[in-house]
Parts: sequence; C-alpha cells; structure tokens
Amino acid sequence: MSRRTVLAAGLAALFGGAMTGCGTSGPKSGGTAGGGASVWILSGVTEQAFRNSFTGWNDAHPDQRFSVQAFANDPYKQKVRTAVGAGQAPTLIYGWGGGVLDSYVKAGAVEDLSDLVADPHVKNRFIPSIAAGGKIGGKTYALPNNGIKPVMVYYNKDLFRQIGAEPPKTWDELMSQVADFKRAKIAPFTVSGQAKWPLLPWLSYLMDRIGGPRVLNDILAGKHKAWSDPAVTEANEKIQALVDAGGFVDDFASITTDSGADVALLYTGKAAMTLALPSAYQTIQQADPKFIESGKLGYFPFPAVTGGKGDADDVVGNPSNYWSISASASDADKEAARAYLKNALLNSQYVGDLLKEGNVPPVADLGPRIAKSSDPDYFTAVYHMAAKAPNFALSLDQALGPKAGDAVLTNLQQIFLKEITPEKFAANMNATLSG
Repeated sequence: MSRRTVLAAGLAALFGGAMTGCGTSGPKSGGTAGGGASVWILSGVTEQAFRNSFTGWNDAHPDQRFSVQAFANDPYKQKVRTAVGAGQAPTLIYGWGGGVLDSYVKAGAVEDLSDLVADPHVKNRFIPSIAAGGKIGGKTYALPNNGIKPVMVYYNKDLFRQIGAEPPKTWDELMSQVADFKRAKIAPFTVSGQAKWPLLPWLSYLMDRIGGPRVLNDILAGKHKAWSDPAVTEANEKIQALVDAGGFVDDFASITTDSGADVALLYTGKAAMTLALPSAYQTIQQADPKFIESGKLGYFPFPAVTGGKGDADDVVGNPSNYWSISASASDADKEAARAYLKNALLNSQYVGDLLKEGNVPPVADLGPRIAKSSDPDYFTAVYHMAAKAPNFALSLDQALGPKAGDAVLTNLQQIFLKEITPEKFAANMNATLSG
C-alpha cells in the first residue's frame, strides 16, 4: 500500500462518521484552476483579506500558485474533515487548533512545522500565546492566519439608554436587565440557534465563571464523568433560566448566522445584545458602518457569577485560526506552502487588510498600526482582552475531538430548546469521554 492509501485508511477509522458525503452545495470559485497547491477559506467577513494574500502571492510566484475556494463555516467544517479523512485535503488546511488539530496530528495528516518557527523571521512575527495554539506535544503543526477572536457581549447603546441601563457586571444584573428589556418590548439577546456553534460561548463562559478553568480542563483530560461537574449543570440551568425569562429573540432556533441575520437584529434595534466573536463587529462594519461610526455600538466582557471560582478576565473564543500543511500534498505543493507561510503569512499588507475588515491580527508590536486604524478603541479592547486573559478557552467544538465536538453542538442546542435537562446533557456528554 502507498503511504497515502495507509494514511487515508487510518483517517477513515479515526473520523468515523465524518467520512459521509457533504451534500450538493459546492464551493465558490476563486483563485487558480487545475492542479498544484490548493487552499480552502471561509466565505464572509474576512474572505477578501485571504483572497488578497493569495492573489498577491500568485502574482509574485507564478511557479507556486494556489487555487482558492471559499465555503460557508458549517459546510466547510464537514467538508474538510471528510477530505482529511480521505487523504484529499487541500494543501493548506484551515483550522482552529485544539482537539481537531490533535486528531489530525495523531493520524499523521499534517506536517510538523517546528522548523519554520525555529526561524526568528517567523517566530517573532506572532504573539507567543496565540502561536501556542498551533502546538501539539511540544511541536508546531499550525501557524496563526487570522485575527484574535475573543467572545464578548456587543450591545446597542440606544436600546440601553432607552431603559436607563449600563453594561451589567454580574449575571444577576444581566438577568434583571432581561426583565427590563422585556417590559420595554425589546428582545434582550439575538443569537443564531440554527447554526448551533453560536450557542457554545454561553456554556463555556458560565462553566468558567462558576467553576474556573479546571472544569474544562477535566473534560479535555477525559476525567470520569467530568461533564457531571456541578459547574456544568449550574451553567445549563442558568441558560435554561435565561430562555424561560425570554432572554432571546423569538424563533432564535431558526435564525442563521452565515447570512448575518442574527447580528442584523442588533444594529436594526430589534435586540439589545449579542454574545459573539469579533465577526459580529465585522458584519456590522460591512452592513451598517454608520452604526459604528456614530458610536451606537458598545461592548463589554461576559459578566461574573457571584460566588463563582472563575476569573472575570478569563476569555472564551478562538485565539485565532491556523494554517496546517496536509501530509497528503505533493512535495512540490508542500514546498510552496512552506514558502508562503514563511514569507507572506501575516505580512504588512495582510495585517492591513485584516484591520481594514475589523479584525485584530495576532502579531507582535501592533500598537502603532492600531493607533492609525479606523477604530483604535475597539481594536485596543480586543487586543488587550486577549493579552491579559489569565485563561483563553478555545471554543468547545474545536477544543474537543471531532465526535465529542459534534455531540456538544447537538446537546447544547437541545438545552436551549428545553428538549433535555441539564442532567441528561451531562449523561449524554459523559458517554463521549470514553469514545
């Protein structure tokens, strides 16, 4: 058997159900056609920065060109796992680090990039804590390719003024404001329940604020019945109490996020807040820039839980996104990918494009660039929020392995829809610890 055949067989066994087909929705075309190095990116708010980077590289390196295809977030996650499992991944694999990257490493699906980061020209480019997200077992298998992505609460200042409210500092204050917004016939929060993953920060933050980082660390370590930790149960009880209090827009389970429909309810005055990644800011910047320019958008960290063990400065989200190089790529394509990562990844033009799109790059010495940006206060807040966090927890669907990541999405959606109890959630998730 060839190495590629052996690799594909091993990955098929590892990813199991991920080897099923991805439906009929195809990618958006872009970049070059035909063979050679390839890359898949996400469509949406940061797409153009990626396209600009690869277009510039292709123009300057006609013998090491990349073909580019863009996918919406959820179809991409399914498609790339299938492709990796079949040994047919793109040359550069877009990921989030965490348990999914660990599964790729264990399967021999991605290249060791430790030699690249040994080069000071590469190593000194990134914020060390963010670059660490690409390490598994002390070796580097992925390099940051996108902005810093802490989750925070974004809010409509006009709606807060309407009820005379200030950003809540505790969960009890937040619940009190929910009642005030309801009396004013304003939806407190908008969220995309249809996509599932936007629900994750609610559980992650509450677990952390109640029990501290130990709770997630025990889960990731596979500790027996770790999902039965009282902090997990209390977090889900608080989520369901928020649902019962009318904390979310009507029919939130059918609202999409790839189209920006969830965030639109914030800047059009239909909902007061959203707990979201910086993509919320980017969506508003593209759809209604005057909302930001006129100072109507506010933001604040997730509230503390009275009596909780977590640090109020702890952050949930995605330290960044990352590029890995597929072990199934040809030697020539691997060489092209290494050359791109060494010389073009997060270079000056790339950094400028990300900032222009409302994204804060994880590069060292960014202060002078932020000072000259369109919104220094916001970019500084994001940068400092990530930099000072005692703990930065990766999104659950990526921190966990592929199967457990799928399970937490399904079960958390059922928590929000009141289809299962917190105890049933724990039992269902405990079953993934041995899988």
